[in-house]
Amino acid sequence: MARIAPSVAAVRNAVRRALRSGVGLDAAAADGAGPSVAVAGGAGPSVVSETAAGTVSGSGLTSLPEPGSGVASLAESGPGVASQPAPGQLVLVACSGGADSLALAAATAFVAPRLGLRAGLVTVDHGLQEGSPARAAAVADWARSAGLGPVEIATVDVTGRPGGPEAAARDARYQALSAVAARTGAVAVLLGHTRDDQAETVLLALARGAGPRGLSGMPYRKGVLLRPLLDVTRAETRKACAALGLAAWEDPHNTDPAYTRSRVRADALPALIAALGPGVVANLARTASLLAADAGYLDGVAAEALGACRSGTGLSVGALAALPAAIRSRVLHAWARELGAPGAALSHRHVLALDALVTGWHGQGPASLPGGIVVGRRAGDLVPAGL
Repeated sequence: MARIAPSVAAVRNAVRRALRSGVGLDAAAADGAGPSVAVAGGAGPSVVSETAAGTVSGSGLTSLPEPGSGVASLAESGPGVASQPAPGQLVLVACSGGADSLALAAATAFVAPRLGLRAGLVTVDHGLQEGSPARAAAVADWARSAGLGPVEIATVDVTGRPGGPEAAARDARYQALSAVAARTGAVAVLLGHTRDDQAETVLLALARGAGPRGLSGMPYRKGVLLRPLLDVTRAETRKACAALGLAAWEDPHNTDPAYTRSRVRADALPALIAALGPGVVANLARTASLLAADAGYLDGVAAEALGACRSGTGLSVGALAALPAAIRSRVLHAWARELGAPGAALSHRHVLALDALVTGWHGQGPASLPGGIVVGRRAGDLVPAGL
C-alpha cells in the first residue's frame, strides 16, 4: 500500500474539477461522492493501492491481470465504489495510449464513479502508422480491464482533407469523437491536452500572426469536448503513469521534425525556457486563459450582431459598417464559417478581404475564401456567389 503520488492526485483533482463544472454536477452532489477509499485490504480513507491494471507498450498490452485475480483495476473497486459503471450521465475519454491521455483515462476511471457518472473510452486509429490497429486494440483492452465502458475504436481516413497532415488528422479525430459522443449519448469527451500543449499552441499562433482568438489557445470546453488537464504539466502526466505502473506509448509523430508542433516542442519552447526560465510555459498558458475570457465575451457580442446584420441570403453592408472593427471582424469570420469555409484554412487575410468589401469598397471583385467559397457585394449586401 502506498500513499497517492502527488502527480496522480494532481491529475485526479483536475478531472474532478472538470467533471463537476463541465458536466454540471452541483457541489452538494459532488461533495457527497465520498473520499478516496482504500482497496485490496482497506487501510483507510487516505491511501489507495497504486497497482496498475496493465501496461500499454508498443502495439500490445502486457502484464494484464486475469479477472478475479484480486489486483485492483484503475477504477479501484472498494468500499463505496460500484464494481460496474455507476448509473448516470456518460463521459468518454479520448485516449491514444500516450502519457497524457492514459493518465487522464486512469484518473477518470477513478473519479467518475465517485461523482455518479459512467466513464467510457474512445481511441482513434488514424491509420497513419504501421501497427496502429493493434495499438488501438491494446488501448481498448486496457480500458475494459480498468472498468471503463463503453469502449470504442474509431477508424478515420485523413486522406483528401484540406490543410496539412496535422490539421487533417485533428479534424478527422474531432469529427470521429463527436460522432461517437452523439451515438452513445455522452455529455462530454475528455481530451488530454496539458499546459505544455497550450503553451505550444500559443507559440504557433504567435508565429502565424494570429489575433486574440488564436492566442486564446485551446478552449477548456467547446461543445462536447472538455480539456481537464490544461493546468497540469506534461511532466506530471508522465509521473502519474509511472506511479501507476503504466508504460505509455510514445507517438513518433511527436518527435518528427517534419511536423511544426514537433519542432516547437523540441526546439522553440526549450529555447524560450533556457532564455527566460521555466515559468514561461505557465505564463504562455496564462496569456491564453486571459485572452480566452475577453474573446469569449466579444464572440458573444458578435453572435448577436451577426443576427442583426442578416439581409436575405447575405449580410447588410450598412449594418456591418456601423459595427466596431473588433466586432465586425468576428461577425465576418463567423459568417465565413457558416458558409462552409474550413476553420483550419480560414485566416485573418480572408477576413480582411471580406472587410474590404465593406469598408474599402471601390468596385473591386469578390473575395475568395477557403473551400471554394466566393463572396461579392450586391445591392448593398455581402452575398455568396450563386445565391
